[in-house]
Amino acid sequence: MDYVLTIFPAVLLLLGFPIFLILLSASAILLLFFMNVPTTAVHQVMFGSVDKFALIAVPFFLFAGEIMGVGGMSRRIVEWVLALMGNLRGCRGLSTVGACTVFGAISGSSVATIAAVGKLMYPVLREKYDARFSAGLICATGAIDILIPPSIAMILYGASAEQSVALLFIAGVFPGLVMAAFQGTYVLYYARKHNVRDGAPFSWRKVGHLSKTGFWSLGAPFVILGGIYGGIFSPTEAAGIACVYGILVCKFIYGDVTWKGLWNVAVNSMYLTAQVLIIVAAAGVFSWILTVSGIPQQTVEIVKGFADTQWQMLIIVNVFLLIVGCFIDPGSAILVLTPLLVPIMKAYGVDLIHFGIVMTMNLAIGMFTPPFGLNIFVTQALTKVSLRELYPGLVPFIILTILALMVVTYVPWLSLYLTKFV
Repeated sequence: MDYVLTIFPAVLLLLGFPIFLILLSASAILLLFFMNVPTTAVHQVMFGSVDKFALIAVPFFLFAGEIMGVGGMSRRIVEWVLALMGNLRGCRGLSTVGACTVFGAISGSSVATIAAVGKLMYPVLREKYDARFSAGLICATGAIDILIPPSIAMILYGASAEQSVALLFIAGVFPGLVMAAFQGTYVLYYARKHNVRDGAPFSWRKVGHLSKTGFWSLGAPFVILGGIYGGIFSPTEAAGIACVYGILVCKFIYGDVTWKGLWNVAVNSMYLTAQVLIIVAAAGVFSWILTVSGIPQQTVEIVKGFADTQWQMLIIVNVFLLIVGCFIDPGSAILVLTPLLVPIMKAYGVDLIHFGIVMTMNLAIGMFTPPFGLNIFVTQALTKVSLRELYPGLVPFIILTILALMVVTYVPWLSLYLTKFV
């Protein structure tokens, strides 16, 4: 039975099978040959896994991110951040970090952020920086989106660990800013080392003009997050509000998207939603089998032999998640591993909101870590930079972001302080 739970899925993963098929195959074998459970339980558990109120936010936030990306909101955010940086050395690189951070507050998808911001910033970066640095910067900063609320990964963790999505959202603010600060620091260092002067004279008039024209774009985070923490609507309802807001602004105020464009965005979001929720359903079955088999409890006892203290256990879990993130996307990893790791964290007295942020940040780093980080392939397709060039450009960002992860892991205050006010 242990081989079916560990080696069999690992072999299928290396062979390139889709993650949902791997989970369903392993579950089917276990039910048919090792467990005396009716196979009808599979259907019940699958539907039960997706029948969660918090998951309704997933398709809405995906749609909102897509419409805001193609509807001109991302362009206005980028222009505003560029103007705000003025002639600061490393202006274009810092603007990329800033734009991804701001756009992350209206999109729950790292891929959507790279597509929206990277498409605009890569040609601008290439005027002053080489392809290696430019592509590496876009690939790494896109992962900030996963920590800055709203976040699809946090919604999935909240559903799996039965934790408040609203608390997870607010807990991700400071860690997301820490991640952005570490990456921005490297941009400043790189610009000074290579004597890059890439800014334009600061102009209050220009900032004021772009603030006026981009008012509705910049207002999106305040509408979404302000509504949640102002008690006006829940995180799930906020996702629906984000869609309505995006359509009204992009179609009727900016006029940058047509009805046909809206339809195309809806179709693309439908495909993305299907990809996410089929994994949710398959992971639900796999997690259920793990639970009824007593695997989480056995894992806790085994792991206790490797770590005596909380900080040692956090190191082990961080290393494990960093490795997993290189091969599996955050959503799949969260859905599969949360039922195993949550009991361990409880046993060591780790706050589950804090652990949700630590887990999300680990998997965000995995998004741009070779060899199989999803952001790498999205960036490569967008910029046409070869992987031979892109991989070295990511190394400094990976090192610095892991340092940021250590800060977030061992300073729980960064994750938990704001939750006191919710």
